[in-house]
Amino acid sequence: MDQSHITYSAPVRDSLELASLADSSEQDVGSPRSSLSSSDGISSSRRLSLSSDVTDTEAGPGRPRKYRSYSVTSAFDFNAHLVPLTSSAETQYQPIGAPSSSNTPNPVGGLEKQKTLSYLNGLSLLIGLIIGSGIFAAPSQVNNHVPSPGIALIIWTIAGLLAWTGAASYAELGGAIPLNGGSGVYLRHCFGDLSSFLFSWTAVIVLKPGGAAIIAIISGEYFNRVIFGSFRDADAPLPGSWTIKVTAIICFSAVTLVAIISTKLTTRISNVMMFLKVGTLLAITIIGIIVAATGLNGDGKGASKEWRDTNWFAPRPDGVGGRAPTSEDDAGGLGEYAIALYAGLWAFDGWDNVNYVTGEMRHPERDLPRVIHTGMPIVIASYLLANMAYYFVLPGSTIGSSNTVAVAFGSKVFGPVGGLLLAIAVSLSCLGALNASTFTSGRLVYVAGKEGYIPRVFGTLGLGPNTRFARSTPVYANLLNAALTIAYILVGSFDTLLTFYGVAGYTFYFLTVLGLIVLRFREPDLHRPYRTWISTPVIFCCVSLFLVSRSVFSSPGSTAVVCAFVACGVPVWAWRVRGIRWGFWRKKKGMAELAGDDDTELRWEAPR
Repeated sequence: MDQSHITYSAPVRDSLELASLADSSEQDVGSPRSSLSSSDGISSSRRLSLSSDVTDTEAGPGRPRKYRSYSVTSAFDFNAHLVPLTSSAETQYQPIGAPSSSNTPNPVGGLEKQKTLSYLNGLSLLIGLIIGSGIFAAPSQVNNHVPSPGIALIIWTIAGLLAWTGAASYAELGGAIPLNGGSGVYLRHCFGDLSSFLFSWTAVIVLKPGGAAIIAIISGEYFNRVIFGSFRDADAPLPGSWTIKVTAIICFSAVTLVAIISTKLTTRISNVMMFLKVGTLLAITIIGIIVAATGLNGDGKGASKEWRDTNWFAPRPDGVGGRAPTSEDDAGGLGEYAIALYAGLWAFDGWDNVNYVTGEMRHPERDLPRVIHTGMPIVIASYLLANMAYYFVLPGSTIGSSNTVAVAFGSKVFGPVGGLLLAIAVSLSCLGALNASTFTSGRLVYVAGKEGYIPRVFGTLGLGPNTRFARSTPVYANLLNAALTIAYILVGSFDTLLTFYGVAGYTFYFLTVLGLIVLRFREPDLHRPYRTWISTPVIFCCVSLFLVSRSVFSSPGSTAVVCAFVACGVPVWAWRVRGIRWGFWRKKKGMAELAGDDDTELRWEAPR
């Protein structure tokens, strides 16, 4: 019998070992870990193949390369349940249908191969994106939907803890699956291609650029307050909306250019902005305590004594949101609490964004949980202390009526100079959040391009094989995100974008964290460097389901629009993914038959 036809079965490998094989061209493969096989249901053309030029070391000790062949199917269906391998896998594993190395304009390899992000970079991305405009604007929304300042502080605490439960769940998923892509990666691993595609469809087109547009417009508004002096009075009229939009586009274009030019420059800016933001909130806290103790004020009206003269948990005489008290308001009102919780969660949004760049972290298994469990307590403590400082300095009516609470705080304490300083600080805080959002959004688009969910040009690095400018950043992905964001700045509606966040965003959060629970039972032996308490994802799923359900019943029309948009992704998925698979598989099979290569055995198992 011709030895070239002897076939050895591939050792059982889990998904992470296959991912590490894809990312490393120089290290030996370690001892395989066992993993439970999952039902596959994905067409053959997305299975992993092993290129014909694998080295003897990669084939394993004692097994010459010529005696070793692999079927297109692996023991663990990696592609059906995780993500496609990046261009760093060009010499080893790669998705069938991916462009060959000779045609891929990525001279430096995939993003996951660069490993440029440290623990401090991850921490600055997390804190820098969470602390944006929310803590400087959302206090009024929380204050107006609860009966007292004490309840408002409890809502802020609950919102922070809920965000922390979600972040801790993502820390486990990111440690077990240390690749770029965030929820799209985890949904594909847990539930297959369709869920991953629908997340990418929604996040790439609406959620990420829409969120960036909101931050950019708020940043533009605060910059205009500084330029035109309207910080002197928080209620002073601003320039026309088009002036604010032009300023927002300039700010966003600047951070996009930085993200295109250099990853290192982007992360350095994030590091600086993190210290600026935490320092600003710390300064607000200290000033608030000093004002409470000394009565210092700069507006000539005297310091507020409301915090000292009233019970922090007693219902306000004018009721919730300035309405006459009702029995429902006395009990808090479940609907009012939900709205306040939404506002608090919006201020904490961004806790999942480090997972979009996990594959670029030097030590993701170690650093990702550390980033989460260092950054979230810092943010929660900063938010609570800053809100207490607001109540020490400002009366509740001012907090409830102003969308520029921080500027009102500065003006109350130090007069116009204080308002100017706080307006500048909030402007820079929004700009830092925009910088972090743009950086992670580019990675999301890049992964979608590598998947084949969108044209593959968006999954490449640089401008082309012969261009050295920005050769290690996803230029086309950033340009697509920029085009969509600018479109939302020009014509987007805040109400519509916030509805998308409330319904679509938390639906995918729910499904992703639910996937963690599914994996606990389906793949108990999956290597998990960090494992959170099982109660953590359960709590997050219950609250997320409540928030989504409330949106469905309170705004059925808007929810139907969101659902219709997500559903439109199904035929696009059938075209972009199913069609490409079948066409390439037929081509691949025909080429193998024409070549008549007896040394390569292609086998395909029908989906179970």
